[in-house]
Parts: sequence; C-alpha cells; structure tokens
Amino acid sequence: MTPGTATSATLTDLIDPARARAFQVAMGLTPDIETGSTLPPFYHQLYFWSPEPPGSLGRDGHPRVGEGLIPDMGLPRRMWAGGRLSFDLPLIAGRPAEKVSEVEQAQHKTGRSGPLGFVTLRHDIYQDGKLCLSEWQDLVYREDADPTADPAPTIAARTDETDRRDMDFDTTLLFRYSALTFNGHRIHYDLDYARDTEGYGGLVVHGPLLAQVLMLMAQDLIGPLRRFSFRASSPLLHTERASFCRVGETLWVRGPDGRQCMTATAET
Repeated sequence: MTPGTATSATLTDLIDPARARAFQVAMGLTPDIETGSTLPPFYHQLYFWSPEPPGSLGRDGHPRVGEGLIPDMGLPRRMWAGGRLSFDLPLIAGRPAEKVSEVEQAQHKTGRSGPLGFVTLRHDIYQDGKLCLSEWQDLVYREDADPTADPAPTIAARTDETDRRDMDFDTTLLFRYSALTFNGHRIHYDLDYARDTEGYGGLVVHGPLLAQVLMLMAQDLIGPLRRFSFRASSPLLHTERASFCRVGETLWVRGPDGRQCMTATAET
C-alpha cells in the first residue's frame, strides 16, 4: 500500500429519488421512483459521490491515486475490469444510507501487453443499520497505449442466446451517465483524450453502464437478484450498437463485429 493512502472510507447519502428518476429518463424508462420505492439493482452507483477539487484530479479526470483510498500502482490507464455483488436487502429511495469502502487487494502482474496493476475494492452499503448489499469492484491499471502495437486480440461472443436486446449509446447518454454517477473519467466524454492519449477508437461506454443494463435485463427475465458478477473483456465504443444476450443465468454483451465485450452471471 502506498504510504499515506487511506485503508477505508465511509460516505453517507440521502438516496434522493430524483437522481434515480433522472437516470430512468436518460435510459428511456418510465420515471416512477419516489420516496419509499425500492431501487433497482446497481442503482447505488448513482449515489455516494466523493468530489475532489481540480487540483486533486489526475490527468484522466479521476481523483489522483495514492492520495485517497486507491493506491498508486505506477500505471496511468485505469479500466473497470469487472465486479461482483451480493444483494441482501433492497435499498429504499429517500432514506439515508452509508457506504463503507476498503481496499481488499492491490497487486502487480505482467500480461501480454506489459505490466498491470490490479486493485479490488469492497463496498458495504447499509440502511437503517442493516447491510443491504456488498460489492467487489475490480480495477486494472495499464501502461500508456503504444500506437505502433498490433490491436489487442478479441474473443468471439456466443450466438446461442434465447433473449436479446439491442441498444445504442450516444454521446448524450454517456455524458448523462457520467454526470449522474459523478464519474470524471475522460474516456467517456473527451473524444480527443480517449483517442490520442488512451488509444481508443472512440468514446468508451462505461463498463458499469453495460453491467447495469445486464442486471435490469436479468431481473426482468429471471427475477430478483441475490448475486451478480460480471467481467469486461473488450471496450464498447459510442459508435457501436451492443447486443445484450441471455441463456438461463448467463448473460453477455456482444459488439457489432461479434466480439465479446462483457460476460455476466446472475443468481436469483
């Protein structure tokens, strides 16, 4: 752990239903969440903001690592690699809640593309003194992109789905989701930065947003979730239509070229 880095952090939030309704509107859903409503799974991403002043931000728009909860892994590019969640009780809109976060693991490894830094954060969210959900968030840090390197290999996604929903992600939706989650990562709204500094072919659709769509799909088709895990395998760009697919409790996101962007497992 980097000297001076916090080992845990606690945030509180009033869980304002207006923010959840704004997200519903952004997603083209009926804005029906009021005080006392049960929040859909993963909507806690909209809450527990931790804003930092401009001088405390890194070049990517995130809070500078090594000064707060996340240690400095010595690598500049951040990606949300995946996560897993355990749901105990639903969060209720309009009631105060508390999120307790800690770094569960931080380690360096070497992959095909060079050195990697892996950080796992654990978040426990309480309301009315009871644990509502636990989330493990897996982050990966990488070196700057090499413009002369060959494109990273991709994995072909399954095509045997029994359910499929297609969705587009334009720049307006990416901006609104960044705003509602207070996510300053520039790969989601700054095209020049995403292309010229991080080496992407366009703006990157938020991994948590893809996971959110999969969770809503799973709840709709399977039932209330007890557990959910997801793993990102290839970034989806704002110019691409995504196919959200399901067979049983297995879900995935397929890009327009057939590549696998995310896989997930739901348990009810």
